[in-house]
Amino acid sequence: MIELALVGIGTGNPDHLTRQAMRTLAAADLVMIPRKGDDKADLAELRRTICAELLDDTKTQLAEFDLPVRDAATPDYRRRVDDWHDAIAAVWARTIAAHPGAQRVALLVWGDPALYDSTLRIAARLQPAPRISVVPGITSIQALAAAHAIPLNEIGAPFVVTTGRRLRDEGWPAGVDTVVVMLDAGGAFEALDAQGVEIWWGAYVGMAEQITIAGPLAEVGPRILAARAEARAHHGWVMDIYLLRRRGG
Repeated sequence: MIELALVGIGTGNPDHLTRQAMRTLAAADLVMIPRKGDDKADLAELRRTICAELLDDTKTQLAEFDLPVRDAATPDYRRRVDDWHDAIAAVWARTIAAHPGAQRVALLVWGDPALYDSTLRIAARLQPAPRISVVPGITSIQALAAAHAIPLNEIGAPFVVTTGRRLRDEGWPAGVDTVVVMLDAGGAFEALDAQGVEIWWGAYVGMAEQITIAGPLAEVGPRILAARAEARAHHGWVMDIYLLRRRGG
């Protein structure tokens, strides 16, 4: 049976790797590296850098593959995602099959495999089913809080982690005063009433390119949108995350 390790690598900083992650990668026969197109070539290069620092290239093989593109023409969102995951699983299966001597396979996962990431769902589609293990990684939520030196929650209070799409469509989640927003295509906070709301925003958190802005949403919202657009134009891609908190919450 193939062993497939999903290894959380944090937000692109090699210092984010745990000792468990290092041991798991060092023990792998094959490490798979996804390529997401020229505009996100930096993401594959960061994975290559990690492998170059940690792995014995005489023992561990690297296999790069092109990540399938999600079909934007399919109107049903869930069907679109399911079809995409099926396509990715098929690419994984072909990549593993092309290395028949590899019994221990690893995939480097941005952030943590358990949080807004679908590698576990994709791995469950593989046939024959591999033995799956997970190595947790530093999430962008942790990196954001560290970058701003803030606690995620108020004393004894809950917070919600949601997506930009849901924030835009559904508004502020009920029952909480602190909201962490991930996977925002850009500016979902514009749909909110900014009065009394603070924001802590970061792009490329934990990486050398890190950008952070914080303050009252009404004041810094336009600065964030401008900084995000500039960063995307410069790098060809942007990963950002932010925390919103109601004053007096």
